[in-house]
Amino acid sequence: MKRFFLLAFFMLSFSYSHAQLFSGEKILNNENFDRQQWSWGYFLGLNSYDFKFKYEEYDPSPTTGKDRIVETNMGFNVGLVGNLRLTNNLDLRLEPGVSFNTRGFQVTRADPDTYREINSTYVHIPLLIKFSTDRHNNFKPFVVGGVSTSINLSSNENNPDDNSAGQFRMTTNSYYYELGFGIDLYLYYFKFSPSLRGVFAINDELIRDNSSNSIYTGNIEKMSTRGVFLNFTFQ
Repeated sequence: MKRFFLLAFFMLSFSYSHAQLFSGEKILNNENFDRQQWSWGYFLGLNSYDFKFKYEEYDPSPTTGKDRIVETNMGFNVGLVGNLRLTNNLDLRLEPGVSFNTRGFQVTRADPDTYREINSTYVHIPLLIKFSTDRHNNFKPFVVGGVSTSINLSSNENNPDDNSAGQFRMTTNSYYYELGFGIDLYLYYFKFSPSLRGVFAINDELIRDNSSNSIYTGNIEKMSTRGVFLNFTFQ
């Protein structure tokens, strides 16, 4: 899935950049766009969520094992963009949005009854710094980084049932840092910006089962989300 995101991003960026560099085109689209102090837009995109596990050094129940199986799937994102120009090459961005995704969690392949489907709906709010190169013709590469928080509307955090009743539980609130890169493409009517970003949770998101010997959560010290976003922004 991550390879697909990378391939799609590079093919799109390369095709446009190649045309701009070698076609001899010199007409600048939206020449004054970046002189605005404030600009607005929206984004649509794809995502892939995974988990990173940290296990306890001592596992009192060796039969639980340490290799959890996570099945990743493609989800989608939608949201708004608010951009504040700080300098010619630096912007502050707020990108509130909603992300939808489904992951599969399984303790061991030998026992299909341990499979849990985790449906997640996140209200995701990143605050980002965007550093851009100087504009060349109608494109401008950039890198982006920052912090974010999310509310998982499907967390099951307050559900009294646990995995013994088929309910996988996670925290409602999570915190992340984000790093990515992209390219601004200045089209005739608007600016189009494909970007690829990694999202890394800082806090432990796992709600333990009621039994300390649970094969699902018993030997996990920390479980954190890792995600990849491929977003297409229109401004």
